[in-house]
Amino acid sequence: MPSRLARFTDRCIDLSQNAVIGKPAPAIKKGDGGYADWVIISIHCLREYLNQPYRRLLDILHEMPGIAAKLGLSVDQLPDFTTVCTRKQDLKMRIWRVLLRLSVSLHDLGDVQAIDATGFKRHQASRHYVLRVGYNFDDIKTTALVDCDTSVILDIHCSMKQPHDTQVGRQVLTRNLTKLTTITADKSYDWDALRHELRDAGIRPVIKHREFYALDKAHNARHDENVYHRRSIVEAIFFALKHRFGETLRARTWFGQFRELVLKAAVRNIEQAVRL
Repeated sequence: MPSRLARFTDRCIDLSQNAVIGKPAPAIKKGDGGYADWVIISIHCLREYLNQPYRRLLDILHEMPGIAAKLGLSVDQLPDFTTVCTRKQDLKMRIWRVLLRLSVSLHDLGDVQAIDATGFKRHQASRHYVLRVGYNFDDIKTTALVDCDTSVILDIHCSMKQPHDTQVGRQVLTRNLTKLTTITADKSYDWDALRHELRDAGIRPVIKHREFYALDKAHNARHDENVYHRRSIVEAIFFALKHRFGETLRARTWFGQFRELVLKAAVRNIEQAVRL
């Protein structure tokens, strides 16, 4: 029976090839072509899965000819770690989001989904870079939409600022309407316009009201508490992500950190699938 690492690699390669546009290119092409995008994506997935720095990961892969062969490479054809780092910056966010969406397709989703936010610490950047890009928030605000039955991460939203949860929630939920059945969230997502939009799409919103008036308390009393409290699964998933991959992001740039968070979510989804 194939090892879990081999099964994970097979899934990563399959999803990575589907994430790039058009027919997957050969693993390596001499001249200007270089390494195919799907090879670079798969190596990044392996780096997150094995939780190793780029240089050490390539050293490990040199001792794993079977895994290198799955990438269509011999061990002496593996890219240099600098190539892997540089090519990640060249791959657009769209590809990483497609990879996340494809990783969701490995699971049969349940009837209840939840949304919540947390913060991931940024790798300490230089003072010059901080001033140049205008950082004003020590953590990256990360909003996750998850499936409560499978603990799969359906979508990730990242921000260097502190946008209001209702605005982020609307953006995340409306682009995932086809995956939702019942959505649960706490009072920070209390917005009647969002509730109406979800109901119009045939989705049941279980979102607590902020209690300004007696009517708000009455609305909250009508909620199914068993469904509402399933939103705590998001907090459990955030804890699992930070325990598995660490609380501090390794990328130096804000766009690299966004890509890293989406990649971590996709890797976790794939990892959950190969455990089954």
